[in-house]
Amino acid sequence: ETNSQSLQVALLDLDTAYSNFFKGHADFPKFKKKSNRGSFNVPQNVIVSDGRLIIPKFKEGIKINMHRDLVGVVKQATISFTPTSKYFVSILCDTEEDAPLKPKVTEENSVGIDLGIKSFAITSEGEVIDNLKFLSNSIGRLKVLQRRASKKQKGSSNRQKANKRVAILHEKIANQRQDFLHKTSNKLIRENQTICLEDLSVSNMLKNHRLSQAISDVSWGEFNRMIEYKAEWYGVNILRIERFEPSSKTCECGSINKELTLSDRVWKCKSCGQVNERDLLAAKNIKKFALKDFSG
Repeated sequence: ETNSQSLQVALLDLDTAYSNFFKGHADFPKFKKKSNRGSFNVPQNVIVSDGRLIIPKFKEGIKINMHRDLVGVVKQATISFTPTSKYFVSILCDTEEDAPLKPKVTEENSVGIDLGIKSFAITSEGEVIDNLKFLSNSIGRLKVLQRRASKKQKGSSNRQKANKRVAILHEKIANQRQDFLHKTSNKLIRENQTICLEDLSVSNMLKNHRLSQAISDVSWGEFNRMIEYKAEWYGVNILRIERFEPSSKTCECGSINKELTLSDRVWKCKSCGQVNERDLLAAKNIKKFALKDFSG
């Protein structure tokens, strides 16, 4: 028995997927594998009461463990299934609160952030946030589990068990990364009133096969997404500079080092003789360029 509204939402999602494909914004839509992961949306008639989730066709309620207390009016729910055989429900609530007003942008309340691979981020104040390399630290164990799974007979229960072990490790790595990104973005949002960032094209950078795994591991795209929505929640300004701005190559004297390569972490300016640390210089320049663009 299926809720008719959930079927209608699935058709709307499919229509959106095809529209994005024909507009060139996404790849061709793919089917959801039942064995991998799946989800469905319940757009209305969602009730949470006495530790139970009540949705159409499940009037008796489904017992749930609450992550936190619900605030506001319950609007809809999305139930999802993970490859490690866990079910989650995400509940959307309307708090009926207005977004907080954002403070005036000044040089004193602004910070520039340069994202990197060697260090996850470095601020214009000189604070370095280490890259914990969650995937790299577990890649050896992951290869072993994947090799074992590949040798099992297709369709057998042993292959399913082996694939589940791989999925459990993938989930652990994803949870570690998600926890790190949430804590880092929360810290930066709560400590600053204006954050200056670079507009990165992560999808294009992933085409570099030598750096694609390292870039995926640091998850710049997800970090930027978190920074954006948390800035709206807490009233923080987000300023961005163009992706082709020479933030790493521009010395404080204004001279641009066009010969700088990716392997050069420290370089000396030929004009003024100052020795520059690449990432710290980039963070300072991101702040300077962003404030200059903002002021017009």
